[in-house]
Amino acid sequence: MAVRLIAGLGNPGPRYENTRHNVGFWVVDALAQEAGIHLRPESRFLGETCRIAESGGNEYWLLKPTTFMNHSGQSVAALARFYKMSVSEILVVHDDLDLPPGTARLKQGGGHGGHNGLGDIISHLGANFLRLRLGIGHPGEAHKVIDYVLDRPSRAEEEAIRKAMDNARQVLPWACAGELQKAMNHLHSQRSSSTPI
Repeated sequence: MAVRLIAGLGNPGPRYENTRHNVGFWVVDALAQEAGIHLRPESRFLGETCRIAESGGNEYWLLKPTTFMNHSGQSVAALARFYKMSVSEILVVHDDLDLPPGTARLKQGGGHGGHNGLGDIISHLGANFLRLRLGIGHPGEAHKVIDYVLDRPSRAEEEAIRKAMDNARQVLPWACAGELQKAMNHLHSQRSSSTPI
């Protein structure tokens, strides 16, 4: 099924702009910039949005919730319900502690894995949405996770993350057109540009 909404997860405001937890926002910003379109605040959707119409015929919305991460589902659900989108037409871009920096993976459905943004979306819409998982690595100890995700990556880590973003953006047109397996095969065959933490 074609994708009609790409929602990037993160926290609003300059304090969080460059943190690991905001890589979902980084992707949405990059997609809007590539299209030459500015995201604009939309209060009824509790976020910043714009609509992309690609030359190949794909059309979809971009969304950055401004609700803070733990309430991302409010924003995603508001836009999806207004435009009568099914859950399977939504792609959520998020950071993933279980993948090293430099790794990007597409996945359909599943649990939240302790990610509060995913958990809130699941509570509002169910779990059968597409995910683009961008690895940020793990600090090694559970009690360090909160500070870790809300901190900036090192320069090497950020370079690896942005390379993975570039790889993912190359296959998003296939995913958005409903050719998910083709997108997954190509993305998952890419050599990881991961860097040690």
